[in-house]
Amino acid sequence: MPERSDLDDLIRDYAKRLAREIQAMLPRQPTEAEFRQRVDRLLEEFCEKAGLNPLSRLEYTLASGRADAIFNRLIVEYKQPGKLSDRLSHRATREAVEQVKRYLTDLARQSRLEKARLAGIVTDGLYIIFVRYLGGSAREEGPVKVGPESLEKMLHWLAGLASGKPLTAENLNEDFSIEQLRTQNILRAMMEGLSRSLRETPHGMVARLFEQWRLFFSESIDYAEAFGGRKLEPLKKWTRRAGLTIHTPEEAERFFFVLHTYFALLVKLLAWLALSRHMAVRLGAPAFGELQTADSETLRRRLGEMESGGIFRAYGIANLLEGDFFAWYLYAWNDRIESALRELLDRLDKYDPATLALIPEETRDLFKQLYHYLLPREIRHNLGEYYTPDWLAQRLLNQVDPEFFTADPERNGSALRRKLLTQRWLDPACGSGTFLVLLIRRMRQLGEALMVPERDLLQAILRNVVGFDLNPLAVLTARVNYLLAIADLLEHRTIEITIPIYLADSIRMPSLGKELRTAGAYEFPTAVGDFLVPAAVCDSRERFDRFCRVLEESVQAGLSVESLIDRVRSFAPKAEESRLRELYEQFLELHRRGLDGLWARLLQNNFAPLVAGPFDCIVGNPPWINWEHLPDQYRSELQTLWREMQAGGPVYLGKKWDISLLMAQVVMTHLLKPGGRLGFVITQSAFKTNLGGRDFRKFRLPDQTPVRVLHVDDMVSLQPFEGASNRTAVMVLEKGKATRYPVPYTLWRKVRGKRFTYNSTLDEVMRATRRFNFYAEPVDPSDPTSPWLTARPKALKAIRKALGNSDYEAHEGVNTGGANAVYWVDIVYKRPDGLVVVRNITEGAKVKVEEVTEPIEGDLLYPLLRGRDVQRWKAEPSARIIMT
Repeated sequence: MPERSDLDDLIRDYAKRLAREIQAMLPRQPTEAEFRQRVDRLLEEFCEKAGLNPLSRLEYTLASGRADAIFNRLIVEYKQPGKLSDRLSHRATREAVEQVKRYLTDLARQSRLEKARLAGIVTDGLYIIFVRYLGGSAREEGPVKVGPESLEKMLHWLAGLASGKPLTAENLNEDFSIEQLRTQNILRAMMEGLSRSLRETPHGMVARLFEQWRLFFSESIDYAEAFGGRKLEPLKKWTRRAGLTIHTPEEAERFFFVLHTYFALLVKLLAWLALSRHMAVRLGAPAFGELQTADSETLRRRLGEMESGGIFRAYGIANLLEGDFFAWYLYAWNDRIESALRELLDRLDKYDPATLALIPEETRDLFKQLYHYLLPREIRHNLGEYYTPDWLAQRLLNQVDPEFFTADPERNGSALRRKLLTQRWLDPACGSGTFLVLLIRRMRQLGEALMVPERDLLQAILRNVVGFDLNPLAVLTARVNYLLAIADLLEHRTIEITIPIYLADSIRMPSLGKELRTAGAYEFPTAVGDFLVPAAVCDSRERFDRFCRVLEESVQAGLSVESLIDRVRSFAPKAEESRLRELYEQFLELHRRGLDGLWARLLQNNFAPLVAGPFDCIVGNPPWINWEHLPDQYRSELQTLWREMQAGGPVYLGKKWDISLLMAQVVMTHLLKPGGRLGFVITQSAFKTNLGGRDFRKFRLPDQTPVRVLHVDDMVSLQPFEGASNRTAVMVLEKGKATRYPVPYTLWRKVRGKRFTYNSTLDEVMRATRRFNFYAEPVDPSDPTSPWLTARPKALKAIRKALGNSDYEAHEGVNTGGANAVYWVDIVYKRPDGLVVVRNITEGAKVKVEEVTEPIEGDLLYPLLRGRDVQRWKAEPSARIIMT
């Protein structure tokens, strides 16, 4: 099969030939048989030239009739020219479409294939209709007029269904989940290689990269803590399925390093595969297919080029990989790792990324589900990892800009075209890229409908769809998801491109120092401490990028401090020498510790929030982390920032305050245009709790800019996050207008007997739910920051009449101040002398406490009723609490 660029040229050529052949036939009013014969001849010729080697079956008998032609998984049904109409409601046209559907069902049954892997077309030379199954139901496209464009689409379908395996989330799960032998082989090989390297060369490169990984992830996840005590048991059980044995939290930490490496490797290789199929021949860049036949030395060298980012720069992408800690396997290379890698490469080479264009609905976050399959729900929840369902993300996008996502391009062409080319979107906590990919999909749909040139569409996407995240693995995954969504547009680029997804903190953005120690410098917080960068090199993106390159090159070359200062002064003469000296010595110390190769590029990424904005729309699902669960240092820094974000009045920093609210305040202040909109998946507690959301409900930014609440979706009863009992809401805010009460507030409820899943579409969820159009207003009319009262308009008036002072005074209950592991206990047994032997509960504790078993007085123990112990009509304490 030719490379993708050659195949595209061949498809365009044969689409034109088919169009000429059909146009020449039609005036003579050919019979159906003559029409079919001449088109089949050209289709078979195309398949031969394309090297598709399809299993072509002409007049093939199926259970419900005889199909005119089948080319592997594509059914082609011909009709007498002039028989079809431009309307699907036309009787003969509808009958023809239903006939193709029956043939697809029959072929799926006979071939033992899912219907989603088949497709069909019906044509009479004047019109053509495309038919396929998605999500269990048939989808029809057309009728459209037969011409070079529609025939080109038909040939793309034929090529996609006659060649490689479709690149879908389901197929990736099938081939690369932990149940697969190839996955188990590579995990075992890497685990053994890692253990051997750490044991034999404890100060070698593998150990250094492992330490870098631990530094980066320690702020968000402490794996050793997350799998201490009883939480280690489900992980042990799961890893045994891969032939691995985990005994300690430290081994659990190594397992996650290996798992992240495997996942990252799959993501990188799929990016190379996609670029290779689309652009390799045209650019003369290394083709993915060469890896399978490469000798050991060449394979290792090519993978090294990939890990350093060189392969992707050869394809014109500057930042897909910027050097990371997941290249460690190259330093632990052995025969077993090589053999397992070759299994992986062999399977990946059977995929055809072109199927993303064949099935646009699959242009989504491909890797989210794969990660779900690599780690079961219980383990992901122990880590606090939750992924936004596509349907929920789509609902939020629809609410933020209904016109952009739901308007008809034929009726609203000029407005949609303007938005497509100029409206800028940011996801400040993008994760693996769910919101970004859905945005790109809609932009591509509009681009095709409005006939926007591919070059202009590509530039609009790269300029207007931006993401930030703090998790390096998420950033890598999001970049590759982004790349796959635009891969077939890359041939239209004019310069080297940067995927606009950055490893950056959307809350603690770099800022000019305000104290004596930091004056005249920007503070860049990182996992290895704060870097103070002279303000003189931060006054433009170009100057800062050059500074970071010089910094990295100087460290690698071992240049002196004076040499570095001279180089920087050549393009930033006002840069303060003492600042440059301090920063460079920090980098040299990291180099001596073996913790370099990443920090200069990290500075470049961290700079993005300063220059990437402003944005028309900010969307996403920010992290929901309670104040009490933040690392001490981070919490201290955020306390100052939170006070800065409040627009006067008292500030409450309680333990249930959530940093998602702070992110909303920060990005609206610094990155959102006046009149712009923010849409976040947020905790419903922001609107319903008394103190936790009170500051947020001022709906005013530090400079007194008002914020208007446009709409809130209350999805608490839906529980949209897989297996998680959290209080989910979707809010849409507008910067620059004051909130007016009552606020539209939609309450979602499940329909009895209907169900939906994490992977359902938004339409399927809408059919399985009811939505009640409520309104919300502060419970205390004299205090706009008080919790919201939500009901129908008439009910709100009735409730107002019943409100007043209550004789009941609510209390918090028992608060250990974060020391649950000290005061929460299980009873082991009761001694004859009346003492009770207890063991403290350390599982899930945020503060590390040694597990002990000791006798205490029984009258100090009281029943402990936790949230998990309360069910409908039932509440049973599961433990005891010491009340001294």
